Amino acid sequence: MLEKEKLKQFRIVATKIRKHIIEEVYHAASGHPGGSLSCTDILTVLYFHEMRVDPKNPNWPDRDRFVLSKGHCAPALYATLAERGFFPVEELVKFRSIESYLQGHPSMKDVPGVDMSTGSLGQGISASVGMALAGKIDNKDYRVYALLGDGELQEGQVWEALMSAAHYKLDNLTAFLDYNGLQIDGKITEVMSPEPVVEKFKAFGWNVIIIDGHDYEQIINAINTAKKTKGMPTMVVAKTTKGKGVSFMENQAGWHGSPPNKEQRDQAIAELDAYLAKLEVE
Repeated sequence: MLEKEKLKQFRIVATKIRKHIIEEVYHAASGHPGGSLSCTDILTVLYFHEMRVDPKNPNWPDRDRFVLSKGHCAPALYATLAERGFFPVEELVKFRSIESYLQGHPSMKDVPGVDMSTGSLGQGISASVGMALAGKIDNKDYRVYALLGDGELQEGQVWEALMSAAHYKLDNLTAFLDYNGLQIDGKITEVMSPEPVVEKFKAFGWNVIIIDGHDYEQIINAINTAKKTKGMPTMVVAKTTKGKGVSFMENQAGWHGSPPNKEQRDQAIAELDAYLAKLEVE
């Protein structure tokens, strides 16, 4: 069981990250809030509990690696990196502005803490496989984590990468599927169904763990199980809610790539502030 204080800290950090996400897409008047909000809890655990990283030395050779394969959800990654201390949180409101290094998709050349430039769906998981294979060849003990979108499974390159990871027995690779069931055009099962995903991952030679992607204890337990699994990579199928944390955005495909207007931004921030205030007095 997670200690009550640890659970509280996770919730506080995740709520701050969600506030940043809303502010980023609001100030940019563009971006992808829905999927950014759904993967926030996974990123919180990775960066504030699990991953071996050093914000003062982002390119530390022995660090754990993270690849946001669904690169359009950069607002979540940027907010997490800023809260972790890789760069000032004040930079976040410049998201997608021409003067900012925080562009619509992550760039490893420009953003401290970004391990791989992503955006074209399917390429991130492929890069993760390469990183994990390099770690094996170099006898390094770092681990590689990747985060995919469920709509991203419609890309053939994803399955080539999964096949390669199993072939090379990359047990230093853990991938998370942000399984919120929605993509820009609606339900993934109606656009181009990737089901049955669990059976497919298993058939491709992966260890598969199914969790609630908003339950911190389940996320931590899945990571620990993956670290103990030898001879095969692990896929964590994390069932999530698109737009998590903002009432009017939850389970709405329309918020995949749409920014809030001022009234919507104010309502979202008010909801998150109310939850944050409740947490801080508990």
